[in-house]
Amino acid sequence: MENVAEIIRSLTKKHLDKGSIIIGQCLTAVGWVQNTIPDQKKGIVELSMTDTAGAGIAVGAAIGGGRPILVLRFQSLLWLNSSPIVMHAAKCKEIFGYSCPIYVRAIASESDSGQGPIHANTYHSIFAHMPGIVVVCPMTPREFKTVWKKYLNSDDPFLVSEHRSSYRINYEINDIINQNNATTIIAISSARLETLKAIEILKKKKFDVNLINLVWIKPFTLSKSQIDCVKRSKKILIVDNSYEFCGVANTVAQMISRKFKCKTEVLGLREYSPGVAKRFENGTPTANQIIKKLKSF
Repeated sequence: MENVAEIIRSLTKKHLDKGSIIIGQCLTAVGWVQNTIPDQKKGIVELSMTDTAGAGIAVGAAIGGGRPILVLRFQSLLWLNSSPIVMHAAKCKEIFGYSCPIYVRAIASESDSGQGPIHANTYHSIFAHMPGIVVVCPMTPREFKTVWKKYLNSDDPFLVSEHRSSYRINYEINDIINQNNATTIIAISSARLETLKAIEILKKKKFDVNLINLVWIKPFTLSKSQIDCVKRSKKILIVDNSYEFCGVANTVAQMISRKFKCKTEVLGLREYSPGVAKRFENGTPTANQIIKKLKSF
């Protein structure tokens, strides 16, 4: 099976060959954005080294009738590019009656990758706050294909929270649902990988845990089997790779607790900015941190 990077590159090539464009910085350099950009000139729009102009250009292209892809090589750049996306692309259909189907690839990195306090970590929570935009966190080949298909059949702007750890994944991560289990983990983005490690450790200790893989952040969507699993669960832990305070994990926990009357807890990044030194890292909760949290409630 092709890995996620190959899937993204293939879907992008087909899109560009049909006359669409992809916009961003250093798209054809430094590894072609982790090997996710097709090796061609057609449809590739290289921006000058500005961290703020790309979103406005892409939004303009979408308003003009196109379906542009905007690549933000670090999710920290969401802060600098947010205004055209959430203040126009997300609002224009409701307010002005025309759509702006921009596809934003926002790429997240772990703090242990040497990115330091600026370019590390994930910030999808801030965009989920705004109405009019779809926010998704795919991690597997099938999920990326599904998200892309949904985008092509929609006229809404999409914020795709990509994580670099997904690019080498060439397999599917399926839900783990045990019929008679009292504990469930809902894992988001790269937290799914550490959650799988935690489940393997717990399994050896004869402690079974359900796993729900959350892809659709906004609109918040669970399948029927996932809803049935939540209904049977007495305890639910939502694990995210972004900060807990005012984050997606807390929102999901609140919605589930209110609707299904079950006990919920959240686990995300600790409340400090990561540094470059090893002792200052602040990344996705580890398997051991997940296990410790499960045992604490």
